[in-house]
Amino acid sequence: MADRVTVIGWDGSALTTAARSALGAATLVAGAAHHLALPEVPPGAERIRLGSVSLAARRIAQHRGTAVVLADGDPGFFGVVRTLRAPEHGLEVEVVPAVSSVATAFARAGMPWDDAQIVVAHSRDLRRAVNVCRAHTKVAVLTSPGAGPAELALLLTGVHRTFVICEALGTDRERVTVLTSDKVADLDWRDPNVVIVIGGSPGGAAAQGTGWIAAHEVGHPTGPRGWGLPARAYGGVLDEGESVQLRTAQLARLGPRVGDLVWDIGSGNGAAAVEAARFGAAVIAVDADPDACGRTAAVARRHGVQLQIVHGRAPQILEDLPEPDVVRVGGGGAAVIAACAARRPERIVAHAATRDEAESLGGALADGGYDVECVLLQSVDLDTSVWVERERAVVFLLSGYRVSHP
Repeated sequence: MADRVTVIGWDGSALTTAARSALGAATLVAGAAHHLALPEVPPGAERIRLGSVSLAARRIAQHRGTAVVLADGDPGFFGVVRTLRAPEHGLEVEVVPAVSSVATAFARAGMPWDDAQIVVAHSRDLRRAVNVCRAHTKVAVLTSPGAGPAELALLLTGVHRTFVICEALGTDRERVTVLTSDKVADLDWRDPNVVIVIGGSPGGAAAQGTGWIAAHEVGHPTGPRGWGLPARAYGGVLDEGESVQLRTAQLARLGPRVGDLVWDIGSGNGAAAVEAARFGAAVIAVDADPDACGRTAAVARRHGVQLQIVHGRAPQILEDLPEPDVVRVGGGGAAVIAACAARRPERIVAHAATRDEAESLGGALADGGYDVECVLLQSVDLDTSVWVERERAVVFLLSGYRVSHP
């Protein structure tokens, strides 16, 4: 095992005294090509071109001597320190940090970043990073090969955003470009880079001045407390399928979270769509009624959340939508359930007013390869001034859970 492992962050500026001292004593140096070309790297040191950090960590663990790993920016921020400290490598590391590439990118853009979401994009799960860009007004994306600005822009089709693309930060090839998202996919971009994705309607916590917590859009801590909010939070009377009790049970089963894309089909007045977005998920609200789309847009602005609102009739309108993680079906019957099941979201929830309708929806879920749960929800609204029943509601709640095949 290496006698000592020092991880040095590099942001393009001159190395600190501590970094030069560690590097001068190194018998093994790992880093990218531009790191290994630094004049401070000892000519007699073994050099490892850093591709897979795990492979480099195994080589360092076998080395007898003093190892240094060079990395861009702050290596403890989405960097190599996490991999090097993994239990299977058994390495104890010292870290000499530098300014993170995210901080540098926002500095180049002249923008604050305490209210930004920060994600890492990989080709294998790029859509989750894209969903964060859909759901939030300011996101910094650390890109990778196959998951760069062009790929981000292509998956954001239909959602207008502005990209601030920062290439090769801290090097003599540094370039900062500002473009609307519809123009980004037509150009070639260098790796590595940071993309700041901004846009959408300001509101909620971000519109209320200086916050007290970083990335304070998520969860809207300055908005209404709790979830399953009453009808008055959405401007008055809601449809039967949007009642507090039903909506609360549906959201509990869907479990929307940051990085998810939620389809809300038959969004009505937008109560369920807004609450899913308040959890940090990206939401596409679909309704055949243009007035309902307008009401949904209005409550989204009131609550300061980002929704993509699609006017059209399901199931036809669903064909061109990006893949969902979870789906709420507020109307449309078995045909809509079948169309959603064909897209293989993790969970689908729906409701029915009658047993026959519930059996039809449950059958469509089962035929689509989902385990089906059905419960009968009954709620009674009481007038507490005289403790008498004001209103009673009975509804079937159906939940489909995607069957995982071994």
